[in-house]
Amino acid sequence: MDTQAITPENTAERIVWFALTATYPLYFIGALYISGPVIAWLLFFLFVHQWLLPQNNSSMPVGILLWVIGMLTMLVALIVGHLDWQLGTGKLIKSSIGWAKGWALLALFILAGMLPIRPELIYRAAMKVCLHTLLLCPVFIVSWIVGLPDTPYVSPLKVIGGPGPEFFAVSLYEIDPGSGLPRWRLFTPWAPALGFVANIFFLFALQEKSKQWRIIGISASILMILMSQSRLAAVTLVCIALLPIFLRIAFSIYCTLFGAVFSLIFALSGSKIIEFIVNFWESFKGARADSTRVRATLANIAVQRWQSEAPIWGHGIVERGPHLVEYMPIGSHHSWYGLLFVKGIVGFFALAIPLVFSLLSLGWQALKHPYIQTGFASSAILMLYTFGENLEILAYLIWPALLSMGQAHCTAQQLKLSSSSYPSTAEPQNKV
Repeated sequence: MDTQAITPENTAERIVWFALTATYPLYFIGALYISGPVIAWLLFFLFVHQWLLPQNNSSMPVGILLWVIGMLTMLVALIVGHLDWQLGTGKLIKSSIGWAKGWALLALFILAGMLPIRPELIYRAAMKVCLHTLLLCPVFIVSWIVGLPDTPYVSPLKVIGGPGPEFFAVSLYEIDPGSGLPRWRLFTPWAPALGFVANIFFLFALQEKSKQWRIIGISASILMILMSQSRLAAVTLVCIALLPIFLRIAFSIYCTLFGAVFSLIFALSGSKIIEFIVNFWESFKGARADSTRVRATLANIAVQRWQSEAPIWGHGIVERGPHLVEYMPIGSHHSWYGLLFVKGIVGFFALAIPLVFSLLSLGWQALKHPYIQTGFASSAILMLYTFGENLEILAYLIWPALLSMGQAHCTAQQLKLSSSSYPSTAEPQNKV
């Protein structure tokens, strides 16, 4: 089947290939959460080694530099927050280790985009995970049908420490308390996170050159989204599928005509369009009303306490909410509210500035090179999921998208420096 075999050609590619293709084996032994930070820091040390070579004359793209500064700012906000609230040295050390396993990964993997790693290798490794998913899905589904325990075991590796036991547990299925129906999270800590990863894999499947692997990737990604029953995942999937069309319209000579026609239609039927959007949004929220209620309450608590107690630097640490929100962490399920509560307005802008810059800078050049388009789409997925997930806690899973963003920034810089555009199949040349 694999008529276009892709194999690693250097150390960085071997690390990435193993980390992705071994997703399920690492999950079954409870090491997936641990592997993310290990891989990130390995790639960072490899980057530093190659960056210091005498023959290296490459420069760091502005987009990547902003991510590095932003995530270092997260650490500063963390330290100041702990000092402001006098949380003690022990908690400061523990939180700093958490930063190294969380927010730091966003910068490290984007920075690793400057290493000589072929995007095609990342796509193919992701397709391998999709194939493993298709092969293992019957096992997960049959486990629910025959009534096997939903969580057979929790890996002893949980003693290393992490956000919770769900990051080290092997889950065959779970029952949604609201609907009573089964949901699957496979190798992720909760079902919506599976939809997050599935959208990244769907994006990569669209870039896969092999027809067989492309079919496998698209099929597995859609299956994972359906199994997760995540509303945000379904919306994101549609956005990714339509993104190339939107980009072509936005940058075509028909953009003005399209805007004029849309304005005319909206002027004539604006009230009905607004009514339709409102009804759709209410139906969307009502699909899982309990989840929507908890998310809204967590957000309200986070904003109120941020404004009244710690507007600049935040509270320093995550706090669990009351019984009303099922004791879930305040600001969870939403990156922006979580940042405001924990790291204040400083942390908010530490993420907002590099993410918005990536969206704008990569979006402006998205049609010039497929690598840039993939990086822009990855940025768009991250932006959408900031409103439904905490990027920090899932960085160990979504790192292939971060790598793609780093590679896109490198390609965009090379296009800017070059006197002529790259051919569509050209490799970025400013790798360290």
